[in-house]
Amino acid sequence: MKTKHYLNRVTAGLAFAVTMLGCTKDFEELNTSPTQPAAVPAEYVLTNVQMNGIMAEGANWWQVGSWVEQWASGSLSAPSQYQEDRDIYETRNWASHYSYINNLAQIRNQLLKGQEETPAGRTKLAVAKINEIYIWQRMTDFWGDIPYSESAKPEAEMILTPKYDAQKDIYASLLADLDAAAARLNASDLSYGVADVVYKGDVVQWRKFANMLKLRMGFRLRYVDEAWSKKVVEEALAGPVFVSNADNAQVVTNPQDGFALGYHPVISGYNGSKELNQLAEPFITTLLQKNDPRLPKIAEPTENSKKAGAPIYRGLGVALGQNVTINRDDYSYGTISIYNDRKTTFPYLFMAYSDLLFYKAEAALLGWAGLTPADAKGFYQAGIRAAMQVEPYKIDAASIDTYIAKEGLLTGSAEQQLEQIMVQKWISLFMRHYEAFSEWRRTGYPKLTPGPNKGVTNGQIPRRAVYSGSERFRNPQEYEAASRVLANGDTYLSRVWWDVR
Repeated sequence: MKTKHYLNRVTAGLAFAVTMLGCTKDFEELNTSPTQPAAVPAEYVLTNVQMNGIMAEGANWWQVGSWVEQWASGSLSAPSQYQEDRDIYETRNWASHYSYINNLAQIRNQLLKGQEETPAGRTKLAVAKINEIYIWQRMTDFWGDIPYSESAKPEAEMILTPKYDAQKDIYASLLADLDAAAARLNASDLSYGVADVVYKGDVVQWRKFANMLKLRMGFRLRYVDEAWSKKVVEEALAGPVFVSNADNAQVVTNPQDGFALGYHPVISGYNGSKELNQLAEPFITTLLQKNDPRLPKIAEPTENSKKAGAPIYRGLGVALGQNVTINRDDYSYGTISIYNDRKTTFPYLFMAYSDLLFYKAEAALLGWAGLTPADAKGFYQAGIRAAMQVEPYKIDAASIDTYIAKEGLLTGSAEQQLEQIMVQKWISLFMRHYEAFSEWRRTGYPKLTPGPNKGVTNGQIPRRAVYSGSERFRNPQEYEAASRVLANGDTYLSRVWWDVR
């Protein structure tokens, strides 16, 4: 509760603080107040980005969640129908992500500038940088080549038409910066304390998180540069990483009654249009086929089946098109007692111990990091167990044992075993839409069938997001140059650099 009260105090000052950043030098004396801060504390900025930037991972179910076929957003969402709407969806998403980056850049460019080697700034800057790298990686995985090296600069060095960097170069830079930031974490320095709503300034946890992020990036490289991938993965696994669910990276959220911000992104979206909250048929069918005990904590039986006294779960098809008539009471949406209870909530999880275990299972199949294929089964089963233990599932041990006895046996070729691992990972990544989308593109698993609507992809599932519509007008030369590099231009069908499967 202490953290929640802090978050609300942060909000009260945040609007003023952001305004203060825009004050010009000429009006400095006019705008000086004896009761308000003259500059935004770095703590306010970090809290704001963590709450908004991190939880954005779970907010895009109507686009990314439907592409990875966990949600079946209806005709109100053009991207879910494989139709572009870059001037609304893409422009807004692009702008919000660059605002997260620019806010974090203010910490190093302005708020803590000059304190890079002091106990007052060194570790705070390192934590902010790790958060920045997390956002950058999501962005380049979603769009591919993006403005990077000429972005987020100090005001005096601002470039209004930044070039688009190649994703390969962005990855190399992010990995180098991640190592440097992790090395600068120092437990004796000043920390963000409760303003850090993920780890409360705990540098041991941030060092683990940095290696987990490095591990994620290493596996993204697997099919485009295996030697580089192996090197990065083995370096990450040699460092401190998560050892249990107690290490999970998550953001505390607030119930919708009595608070002004910080809602869980899935809960927040639940009370919107029902047309954007149906669960997808492939996801529900997979959970039913596996008799997954998480199903009642994910989906609600259909309204009409409940009225008939014989509750059933049924997912809605994806990308059905604009002219299909559907009775939505015949399909499942999110569990009412979890996603529509305004008085309770649960943390938003964005990096999990189960991620590590599924990665280790994959590494074992490859014989990386001193592991052998015989080790894969143990990591696979442990990954399933860890994924079922987190909120809001909290499945009991006996039910997990029963499930693992049936679903925990890796069989067949290495490729078939990888498919089993990735299907379980896909389930575990529910509510983490960008990551589920990236892992599906990276490995090709689970095997997803596109919806019937042709859209602008000729009936193919999109492989990336298109650039913001504003880029065509504000940065036309660089936009055109970046579009020409893409195999199919700036479309849903072009692939990011590492997407070669």
